[in-house]
Amino acid sequence: MSRKLDQSRKLQKRAEQMIPGGVNSPVRAFRAVGGDPPFIVRGQGSHIWDADRNDYIDYVCSWGPLILGHAAPTVVEAVILAARNGTGFGASTPAEADLAEVVLSAFPHMQKVRFVNSGTEATMSAIRLARAYTKRKYIVKFEGCYHGHADALLVKAGSGVATLGIPGSAGVPEEVVQFTLALPFNDTDALEQTFQKFRHQVACVIVEPVVGNMGVVPQVHGYLEALRTITESDRSVLIFDEVMTGFRLAFGGAQELYAIRPDLTTLGKIIGGGLPVGAYGGPSEIMDLVAPLGPMYQAGTLSGNPLAMAAGYAQLRYLQDHKEIYAKLDKLSGELVAGVAAAAKEAGVPMTYNRVGSMFTWFFTSGPVTGWDTASKSDTESFGRFFRTMLENGVYLPPSQFEAAFLSAAHTGKDIQETIAAAKQAFALAHA
Repeated sequence: MSRKLDQSRKLQKRAEQMIPGGVNSPVRAFRAVGGDPPFIVRGQGSHIWDADRNDYIDYVCSWGPLILGHAAPTVVEAVILAARNGTGFGASTPAEADLAEVVLSAFPHMQKVRFVNSGTEATMSAIRLARAYTKRKYIVKFEGCYHGHADALLVKAGSGVATLGIPGSAGVPEEVVQFTLALPFNDTDALEQTFQKFRHQVACVIVEPVVGNMGVVPQVHGYLEALRTITESDRSVLIFDEVMTGFRLAFGGAQELYAIRPDLTTLGKIIGGGLPVGAYGGPSEIMDLVAPLGPMYQAGTLSGNPLAMAAGYAQLRYLQDHKEIYAKLDKLSGELVAGVAAAAKEAGVPMTYNRVGSMFTWFFTSGPVTGWDTASKSDTESFGRFFRTMLENGVYLPPSQFEAAFLSAAHTGKDIQETIAAAKQAFALAHA
């Protein structure tokens, strides 16, 4: 297709006059891939449309939450009904307990859950809670994992930080991050050495059980089991950041997939049907430390917003009643990822891929990707050319080599075949 971009360019220039970089999240700026970002005005099913009426097959899915696709009728109807009764009250509503009940049913280790407004709030609060519970200072995270933009977590973070080539963030004092230990992912030896050095000093380990913020990187065999064993032995809190993976890889997230129970779990916007929401939860022994029951303070005026609760309840109940969706997503994702990889191989383009369920990344590198050290060797210029050609051919991918792509239940076999055909053209142009 020949894309017109006049309206999107005008909207970008207008936004730049009032908003830093013209964006409210850095990865939207397209600096890592080049070209002009489309301004999206509508989504339906597996497709989105921009201000110039260009049509794209969407594999961003609002960065994962839209597992049922754009404008899923069950979610839209729930939001409309809730909005008619009011958009927010600053007081408790029955919808909060309705959603909590479904969330708790999916995660056996959870006895209580607290809703917040974002994944950043969820991870920040979970870490504060772990420190309150253990009365320890140090936290362990992993290189290339992004857990939101809280100061203590912007150490060797992935996502937009990696995309923009920023080592951390300005404005974060060294004193704030001195208790953050960043380790290589999938390296059991480094984990064991750290716990030996800081014995009984580590409050928690926070990890994406399937990393999605340096591109998709799953565990090497037995790594999560080792992580669980080490933290249990040291009585450190294990936090699974399932902001991306919760309710996406399985109804019970990655911990259901791998049969491993963390101590705390954080969740993100998939539990709000795409509306702003997050959550953290775990056993009552830990969660009862949260105010007003305990001394760990965390609050939010808009937490438990009735629109987000209604949308989340509708989406999660649908998933609960239609768990066959996960097998369909796995099958279609497998066909898509393997088809594009085969096209790259046929064209002689160095590429490897990682996929877990409906999360996937094509890495423009020849070797396996098991952590940030290998992910960072990807040819980002080649990815940028691939991204731009795919966009020109009506396929919208994450505008970064270091972000996960997602499939929704609304994607069809036709979408998959059209995407593979677009990839073949992109690889052919790369060698033209």
